[in-house]
Amino acid sequence: MESAELAAWLRLTESLGPAAARRLLAMAGSPQAVFELPAAALDQALSGKQREAFNRPPEHLAELTAQAGAWLQQPGHDLLVLGEADYPPRLLATADPPLLLWLQGRRELLGTPSIAVVGSRNPTAQGGDNARAFARSLAQAGYTIVSGLALGVDAAAHEGALDAGGATIAVVGTGLDQVYPRRNEGLAARLLASNGLIVSEYSLGTPITQANFPKRNRIIAGLTQGCLVVEAAVQSGSLITARQAAEAGREVFAIPGSIHSPQARGCHALIRQGAKLVESAEDVLEELPPLGTLVAKAEIDETPHEQQALLDAMGFDPVSLDALMARCGWPAAELSAALLELELDGQVARLAGQLFQRRRAG
Repeated sequence: MESAELAAWLRLTESLGPAAARRLLAMAGSPQAVFELPAAALDQALSGKQREAFNRPPEHLAELTAQAGAWLQQPGHDLLVLGEADYPPRLLATADPPLLLWLQGRRELLGTPSIAVVGSRNPTAQGGDNARAFARSLAQAGYTIVSGLALGVDAAAHEGALDAGGATIAVVGTGLDQVYPRRNEGLAARLLASNGLIVSEYSLGTPITQANFPKRNRIIAGLTQGCLVVEAAVQSGSLITARQAAEAGREVFAIPGSIHSPQARGCHALIRQGAKLVESAEDVLEELPPLGTLVAKAEIDETPHEQQALLDAMGFDPVSLDALMARCGWPAAELSAALLELELDGQVARLAGQLFQRRRAG
């Protein structure tokens, strides 16, 4: 990526949230062109506060760009931007896909069949054992284990996948130039040495901020076919991840525990809300499609005719990805990619609740 393009991406993502930035990209087509939009277009797309932030470039933008450029020159370091061909289709189909994903490790893991394994930072001894055992079995079955590199269940899930010789992805809430918590520096190093992947939407130098961790949970949920909650209190970040997974149409699984354990109450609440009670990895696997159907891809001719066919199938009312799949017969990955292209072209809007809506006639 050229320095000017990198600087534009950094300025855009440091100034605005993903939704506002996507609106501007749909209008302009590229991050550089965003900053050449006329004032009237900006006033239409942004609120007053957003307009102020947009007009005020981040401090030390040149230093941030130079730091990022140097970091990207190092082996195994990468940056994935919204709209690239290998942007994860499952994440793309969510309501709030991040504009940038900073990557350290094996980029291709983002497109593999995967399961989130999350839970308490302070699990019981049995909870830690369960996280490790389930992750080990699921990794042996061919799934990439996705978690958050936190203490407790997250760390045990990564360890279980690594113990099985399987793949694992850690989605973190800081810049990739640091590891949080520090106690997991050894685990992060082991993960990278075993061809795993660490992912963040946050630029280098982003400090530890509690608000970032619930936000990163949507990426954990969005990358996966399903989310397994091992142990969680009723007020828990893991329940946020499970809710986001359910909203994205993914399977949610929960391991039951003792009625006397506070760490089991979150799982019991999920089960009452419709999550599947699981006692073994086989219980999880039987709810998911065979791996062959998850990785198979059908070729779609991305011609204007095919785009028009998709627009015709959408109509002008809000429609879900599943409904469009049923109407078009396209696989989710290719349909998501086509929708993103139409979104960036300004012809389709992404709405809350995993819905899409045609903005104008094709």
